[in-house]
This record gives sequence, C-alpha cells and structure tokens, in this order.
Amino acid sequence: MQSSASRSPATRTGRPRSAAADTAILAATREALVELGWSKLTLGDVASRAGVAKTTLYRRWAGKNELVVDAVAELFDELELPDRGSLAADIEGVVLQLAALLSRPEARCGLMAAVAESTLDEALRERIRTSIVQRQKRLVHTGRARAQTRGELPPDPDPAEAARTVDLIFDMVAGAVVHRTLVSGRPADEEWVHDLTHVLLTGLTTPDPVP
Repeated sequence: MQSSASRSPATRTGRPRSAAADTAILAATREALVELGWSKLTLGDVASRAGVAKTTLYRRWAGKNELVVDAVAELFDELELPDRGSLAADIEGVVLQLAALLSRPEARCGLMAAVAESTLDEALRERIRTSIVQRQKRLVHTGRARAQTRGELPPDPDPAEAARTVDLIFDMVAGAVVHRTLVSGRPADEEWVHDLTHVLLTGLTTPDPVP
C-alpha cells in the first residue's frame, strides 16, 4: 500500500515532505469532518488539530476539496481483496470490508460530504473519480485475475471489453453497498453479502442451489 505522501498529487517544492505530517493532516481532516461537517471545516482548524502551520497544508493541497478527497481516499486504500479460495468467497470478503469501512463515522461523513459537494463542482467530482473510484478498481482487477488463474473465469481476449466489465462489476458492487449502508441505512451483514454475491455471479434468473 502506498503512503499518503506518495499518493498526493500536490506539486513538491522545497524541502521533502514529511510522511508524519501528511498522516496527521489527513487524520485531522477526517476528525474535523465528523465534528463540523463540510461547510464549517477550515484549513486553519485542520492545521491546528494536526499541529502544523497553515502554510504546510497549502504546500501540499490547493484547497479544501483536494484535502478532503485525499483524506477519504486514504481510508479506502485500506481495502484489500482477501484470498479465500474462490471467487465468491473473495467477493464476500471484500464486500464485508467495504461495509465495515462505511460504518465508520469518518468514512461515512467524509464520503457523503464530498459526494454532496461534488454535485455542483465538476472538478471535485473528477477528483473523487480519480482518487477513490479509479484507484479502488484495483480490487476488481485483482479478483478477476485471481479467478482466471484458478480457472473460475475465462481469460480476457479483448482488453477494451475487459475494462468495460471491470467498470460494470465495480459499479454494481460499490453502488449496492453504498446504497444499502448510506442511503437505506440498513446493515450489509453476511446474509445480505452472500445474497448479493449470488446474484452477481449467477444472475437473477438462476434458481438458488438446493441445500
């Protein structure tokens, strides 16, 4: 997993960046989001919480939008695809991780605040796509490659079609989990995750296997 310092797109000038300062700043941003919300969060407050100068933040991030997205993205980078021996089990494992992550106040508040703000800010929406969505598609790529190695899925003959499939799988899984946990406010427990995985892998018209 990359460090937060190596992931940030800010231009680097002058002295080398401090990974410890970056970690403290991103953690302080998440803390402030939970306590204050998007509208009341300021870079000055984040700097005070992190114990750094306000100018330190501006050397790393151009403004609040970039800072908040990077703070949220760092949480999503914690997700890993477990190797549980089968494609279905792997999917269930990572979906349970995602559901658990979204139950944390800092992830829930940060993601919902950024998405809400992005409805009127295309640059922010693009940053969410590149820093969170595109980065987490690595989980789908890893899962498909692993399943192909096991012989559970055929190889991809067409890279363009494979990319479209990855996009679709990610949208289906992430969309379902976000809607379940953040919109409907219902638990994504093991039973629900098992049912979601079954529908994803077999489709709606395939009958449930006989116990």
